[in-house]
Amino acid sequence: MAKRRGHRRKRSSTKKQGNVAGFGLIIMIVVALFLAIGVMKFVSSPAFVYYNQDNVSQQNKAFINKILPEAVVVQKKYNILASITLAQAILESNWGQSELSAKYNNLFGVKAGPNQPGVSLTTTEYRNGEPETVTGIFRKYDSWNQSIDAHAMLLAHGTDWNALQYKEVVQADNYKDSAKGLSIDGYATDPAYAQKIIQIIEKYHLNKYDRNQDTGGN
Repeated sequence: MAKRRGHRRKRSSTKKQGNVAGFGLIIMIVVALFLAIGVMKFVSSPAFVYYNQDNVSQQNKAFINKILPEAVVVQKKYNILASITLAQAILESNWGQSELSAKYNNLFGVKAGPNQPGVSLTTTEYRNGEPETVTGIFRKYDSWNQSIDAHAMLLAHGTDWNALQYKEVVQADNYKDSAKGLSIDGYATDPAYAQKIIQIIEKYHLNKYDRNQDTGGN
C-alpha cells in the first residue's frame, strides 16, 4: 500500500511539472506576440524612416537620416511636403555644415523676431537679381528638430502680418509647385531658389517621402 501511495505522489508531481511547462510556453507565446506587435507599430510609425540612396556620400546620408524623421512628422502635422523640408535644409545649411546650423541649430536661415534668441551673422541676399553680403540677426534653436518644427509652423501659419504668406507652398500637392511657391511667396530673395530646391529633390530622390509620393507634376 505504501508503495502504491508513493507511486501516486510521483505521478501527481509529474503532472504538475507538465502544467508548469505548458503555462510557461503560453507565457512565451504571449510575450512573443506582444513583441511582434510592438515591432510592427514601430516600423509603421513616422519616426521609422531611413534614407539609403545609392551614389550618395555617407556624410550626406547621415545628414538626411538625422532630419528625415522630423521632416515626416511635420509633413503630417503642418502639411509641408517632406521633400521641401529636406531640400531647404540641405540648401540653406550646406548639409548641416554652415556656422548657423552647426553652432546655432538654425537649418533654414530664419531671422530672429523681437524677444527671440538670435545671433548676428553675415549672409548672402539678392537685390535686383544681384548677390550681396549683408548682416542679419538669425534665430538660435536648441536642436535641429526644433528648427524644423519652427520652419514648418512658419510656412503653415504665415507671418505676423500675413497668415497666408506661404499659402502656395502649403496648398501645393507636389514638390515642384511647392518649391515655386517659396519664390512666389517671397521666402527667399534668390531668383533661382525654386529651381535649386527642385534640383536637390530630384537628384536625391527626396519626393519618395512625400505624403502622396508624387513625381512632381508637369
